[in-house]
Amino acid sequence: MTLERSYEILNELKKIIPNPKCELNYSSVFELLCAVILSSQTTDKRVNEVTPALFSKYPTPLDLSMAQPLDVYSIIQSLGFAKTKSINLIEMAKTLHFEFHDVVPNTLEELQRLNGVGRKTASVILVEGYKIPAMPVDTHLVRMAKRFGYISEEGSVKEAEESFRTFIKEEDWIISHHLFLLFGRYHCKAIKPQCESCRVKQYCKKEH
Repeated sequence: MTLERSYEILNELKKIIPNPKCELNYSSVFELLCAVILSSQTTDKRVNEVTPALFSKYPTPLDLSMAQPLDVYSIIQSLGFAKTKSINLIEMAKTLHFEFHDVVPNTLEELQRLNGVGRKTASVILVEGYKIPAMPVDTHLVRMAKRFGYISEEGSVKEAEESFRTFIKEEDWIISHHLFLLFGRYHCKAIKPQCESCRVKQYCKKEH
């Protein structure tokens, strides 16, 4: 990978996805945090189906911190790993209320002190909630990193993040994250990617 090749790819993706943005529905950074925790192993569409009821019943970290796991579970039970996520949401809210005074932190280190928040989730909060440059890497971005040649087929999540950070300027990390995510989600899928109609096939390492 080179800087020039990387930006050729990004410029082509901008033509395919002219308005890249987060597809989770939220009206505050707290709601975003809840939604991103819920989105693990689940589609954004399914998360958006349950969050209106969740946010209505528990509008603040204090409200959510006092919830019973079964009550939260009853709202989000259609999502994957709902029982674990119910507990994580409540414990996250407790830490947010008692340690951070209801303010979602804006550093990777502090965010990862919250239950259910790993490096990827923390990075999404920085990017989407605070517009702070970061490079969240999920399964879609790892796949894009491999297919476009940012990393080898055996490359890891960590290696993908490091390569994106190396070959993309920091001021472009946010839009690049959205571009790779949405291209991987809707075009360059894990199963049955749209290779025949792909406009960036010339940059792809995948055998067609």
